[in-house]
Parts: sequence; C-alpha cells; structure tokens
Amino acid sequence: MSNADRHGLIVHTVRESGSVTVQELAELTGASEMTIRRDLDTLAAQGVLERVRGGARTLLLRGEEPPFALRTREAVEAKRRIAAEVSSLVADGETVLLDSGTTCLEVARLLRQRPVTVMPLSLQAIQLFAETPGPTTLMIPGGQPRAAEGALTGPLTLASLAALRFDTAVVGCCGLSAAEGLTAYDLDDAAVKKAVIASSRRVVVATDGSKLGRTAFAHVGPSSLLHTLVTDSTAPAEEVAALEGAGTVVKTA
Repeated sequence: MSNADRHGLIVHTVRESGSVTVQELAELTGASEMTIRRDLDTLAAQGVLERVRGGARTLLLRGEEPPFALRTREAVEAKRRIAAEVSSLVADGETVLLDSGTTCLEVARLLRQRPVTVMPLSLQAIQLFAETPGPTTLMIPGGQPRAAEGALTGPLTLASLAALRFDTAVVGCCGLSAAEGLTAYDLDDAAVKKAVIASSRRVVVATDGSKLGRTAFAHVGPSSLLHTLVTDSTAPAEEVAALEGAGTVVKTA
C-alpha cells in the first residue's frame, strides 16, 4: 500500500469511527505501529485529524463539512475517473461554470488544455488555470474566498453569475438524493450553487457515491434541476434508480 493510499484509508477510518488506536490502524493497513505513528503526526500537522495518546480522533462535529485538505485525500482515483467523464461531456468552444470542491478541481486539471471558456469558483482552480497557459479562456468572478476552502461566495460572486449565461455548469456535491435534492453544508455555498444553476443551460453534478443518499444542512434545489449526474460504482443502486426516475441522466465512471 502506498503512503497516499494508507493516508487516505487512515483519514477515512478516523472520520467514520470518530476515534481509532494506532494498533487498530496497524492491523487495518498492514503497516507497523511506528509507521502509523508517523502517519498520524503528518496528518495532524495538516489539520485533517487530532493526534491523541495511543491514536487519533476526528476534528469534525456531526454534520460538519470535512476540511478541504482531508477531502483531497478521499476517493482520489474515483474523482479522477469522474472528472474524465465530465470532461468528455464538454464540447470544444463551450462556456463552462466550474463549482468549487475537490472533484471539480480534478475537472479543472483536464479542462485547462481545452479550447473552452471557464469561470472557476475557487481560488485553487483559478490558480491551476492561471499557471498553465493554453487554449482555455479564463474568466475570474468577484467574491470572498471561504477560509481554507478557497470557494468564492458573497454578493460579488452572485453578481458575476447573474450577469452571465453558460452552456454547462459543473457542480460539486455535499449531499444529493431524489427525495431531498441537492444540499450543501454552508448557506453561502448553497446560495452560490443556486445562482450557478440559474445561470446555466445544462447542469452536470460531479460526485463520488459517498454523497448520494445524504442530506446536508442547506437546501439548494430539487434533483429535477439537474440534467446529468456523473458518479462512480460505489453509488447506492436504489438512489441512482430514484434519481433516474426523477429525470436525471446518471453516468458511472
């Protein structure tokens, strides 16, 4: 198991269990306890968990959004496959509105060499496009970045979205179900997602299966607003069927 895979498994286990011991992680990963202790020290320094005597515990409260640094380590290969499928849905020459989040950041890595016009809604994605000159036309919205997330929110972001119309919006997901629709952890983020949907001809949601069937705090809109969902094979079959029944096209990467 690579360091990245082991770190991803550790943060997932800590997040799901709440707390875990060094011995439990060593048995789970097959690594030595000394290696696990080093891993936990590294991950604690990155702010994705709290180091405690004999193990680690989560920093998250129930219903709280996981930090960006933690989410970048989760379902990495699935996010890359999802991003490739999303990129294939975008035609050259399109105008694309790109939401914040780790899956959308993977989409940004693929679109930055495409002849498309893109407005990213996160500082991380804007930096990616800016540091790689190519055929992409970059548009930068106004707004205030959320701490640690880099997601742009606020009146200036909403005004930028209201002034433009896009062919395709690629939207990240905190929670999605046929019954509750699209939801977000943060009210400001939910307001931006609503404006994204209103400004776009087609809405493509990009998320791994862990977000399906879940409901976060802030409601964005019903699933009927979503044209296409791109997810992975871990998506719950019953939720996929329900979303398809509500009119969303589901693609599995």
